[in-house]
Amino acid sequence: MKELTILHLYPHEMNLYGDHGNVLTLKRRCEWRGIKANIVAYEPGDKLPKNIDIIFGGGGQDSGQSVIQDSLHQLAPTLKSLVSAGTPALVICGLYQLFGKFFKTFDGETIPGIGILNVETIGGAERLIGNIVCESEEFGEIVGYENHSGQTFLSKGVQPLARVVRGAGNNGQDGFEGARLNNLIGSYLHGPILPKNPRLADFLISKALENKYGDGALEPLSDAAENLAHQSSASRPR
Repeated sequence: MKELTILHLYPHEMNLYGDHGNVLTLKRRCEWRGIKANIVAYEPGDKLPKNIDIIFGGGGQDSGQSVIQDSLHQLAPTLKSLVSAGTPALVICGLYQLFGKFFKTFDGETIPGIGILNVETIGGAERLIGNIVCESEEFGEIVGYENHSGQTFLSKGVQPLARVVRGAGNNGQDGFEGARLNNLIGSYLHGPILPKNPRLADFLISKALENKYGDGALEPLSDAAENLAHQSSASRPR
């Protein structure tokens, strides 16, 4: 039986708006295909598993980001090495910001990031809140829910995940949502994102299998319920 290890970063502090549902989605979509998925929760001071096939980190309040930042910086060399080697990863909202260069809060506090993504985040006076619809050449229509005060700007070497059709996205100005680097995806979409966007989930699983076993082919699933959830989210007003 094929087996994958999913590293879940800081589930206690970084789990807003149901982000934990993303790792449950990965686990279930693996199990439906006969793949064993081991979810390893990592909190400050824990020991990392020897083999990491997928990385996930969710969103959290500014206070939560402050709590985990020292631990995250200790992990930075390992995380950078994994991302550089092509390990698939999904980071949402707060950890999306901290995988960048820094997050400067509206109150003026600068929380340094670990610099995997060449992005900068500035706290705004107003929160960017609401249902969001985006379009990606690779993944098609992507839907979710955003709620963030941070405005993230992409710099050289980082591609956006998608172009905003309806909503604010990274900063409410440039029309982009999220970021891509190698097999790393950063996004502001909560909801959680993966149950309603199964192509994203399967991308992470496929890349992990390809890295580990040399073959990322996936048996197709029905996705009837997932597609209904997607359509329902896409049809909601902002």
